[in-house]
Amino acid sequence: MGLELGKINIKRFADGEIYVQLQESVRGCDVFLLQPTCPPANENLMELLIMIDACRRASAKNITAVIPYFGYARADRKTQGRESIAAKLVANLITEAGANRILACDLHSGQSMGYFDIPVDHVYGQPVILDYLASKTIYSSDLVVVSPDVGGVARARAFAKKLSDAPLAIVDKRHHGHNVAEVMNLIGDVKGKVAVMVDDMIDTAGTIAKGAALLHEEGAREVYACCTHAVFSPPAIERLSSGLFQEVIITNTMPVAEKNYFPQLTVLSVANLLGETIWRVHDDCSVSSIFQ
Repeated sequence: MGLELGKINIKRFADGEIYVQLQESVRGCDVFLLQPTCPPANENLMELLIMIDACRRASAKNITAVIPYFGYARADRKTQGRESIAAKLVANLITEAGANRILACDLHSGQSMGYFDIPVDHVYGQPVILDYLASKTIYSSDLVVVSPDVGGVARARAFAKKLSDAPLAIVDKRHHGHNVAEVMNLIGDVKGKVAVMVDDMIDTAGTIAKGAALLHEEGAREVYACCTHAVFSPPAIERLSSGLFQEVIITNTMPVAEKNYFPQLTVLSVANLLGETIWRVHDDCSVSSIFQ
């Protein structure tokens, strides 16, 4: 955006408490706080809440929490008894802290926007990945877009539509517990094709790695993995660099540690996308027109 970062002092007390002090006046300003609530999620979330509070008490006119990766987004519904819906709780915390607006990137599910009682601008990392794939010159007749699970079909379909209406395949898997995926079968044809697997995040890479193994068994020529959020909890790196994937394409909505780089990894920047969105929010212009 060509702007200087605002000056802020964030430190930890000896007992781990977070201290935040703004180092310049924000009175009457339109403040954008950029903070993915990625691992360590609780630290980063608490830091964001205290920053919002500091801005509110310093008389900022508007406070927008720019959250490229929204932690706790997967706890967005009750799948069994006595579970918490943490995504709603976190939305309440951010609202209560004093944020006037949220700018989030690729929320785990669209309904999470409804958990906030303030406006949410939802941007997608897909255009960044699509632009990169377009530069790869893969023939459209060879392409098939694959959803690694039934839940991601809408996302994969939207992606396929923008990739010159590529055909769609779905990996049908059954869950046996958190972060444990059991692949069952493939819906669709991938024989001799270049399969592009699309997901919003890769955590332990269990789902996407088992899906890729299945695609190879079904005769796929090459497999690409695309996702916006690279959480990369162990043993994700071993699974992703095991030779199943031609390339793993991610964005930098959360920082990727040096130790997590491997030869097949491509990291694309969402800086221009977020910068453009922030200008539009500030100028009261349409955000959705970026994606049309």
